Amino acid sequence: MVDKSNPLDLVKLFQSVTGTLTKNRESLNEADTNNHDHGDNMVDTFEVITQAMKEKKGADPADQLEYAASILRQRKSGSAQLYARGLSEASREFQGQQVTPDNAMTLIKSLLGGGQEPQPQQQDGGIVGNLLGSLMGGSGGQQSQQADNGFGLDDVVNAGMAFFNTKSRGGGNLEAIVSAVVAGSAMGGGYRQQSGNLVATALMQAVKGMIK
Repeated sequence: MVDKSNPLDLVKLFQSVTGTLTKNRESLNEADTNNHDHGDNMVDTFEVITQAMKEKKGADPADQLEYAASILRQRKSGSAQLYARGLSEASREFQGQQVTPDNAMTLIKSLLGGGQEPQPQQQDGGIVGNLLGSLMGGSGGQQSQQADNGFGLDDVVNAGMAFFNTKSRGGGNLEAIVSAVVAGSAMGGGYRQQSGNLVATALMQAVKGMIK
């Protein structure tokens, strides 16, 4: 039995993201029809974060996250600024606590939030409801009705945490969680949604690997 309250290694978490973004650098550059450098900026952003985690290894997670944010604020790219705000939000969320498999989704949500209010997810209750129904093992129709009454991003994240902790379903649901979380975040839309999907997926897969 794995103890899912054990702290996660933030260096390894962010290294996994850097590796994923490096492999997808060119496709992200191509998706950026304005400056053609989004992939370059994303790789640079997560290299900075990974190095910051190494420099503060052994410190409290909140301090590690805020230290990375402080360095990213010195970068000029818009992506770096968004993730700097996300790291600051994550730092506030993890004051006095460790990052564990049980709360890893909170880190992902904060990181992708960019310090902004999430976009509303209630507009398409059927999608959110069906996702929650699938994750929770309940009736799709019942969940859809509940979604119409106000299910949103927080509910998807909470359902995702429950799914993630049990690991009782396959990759299709993981992709659905990622899409729902990213679409409702500051990274939703355009090439930033594409890179946000890569970031969230890499983090989730890294946490899953650490659990095993």
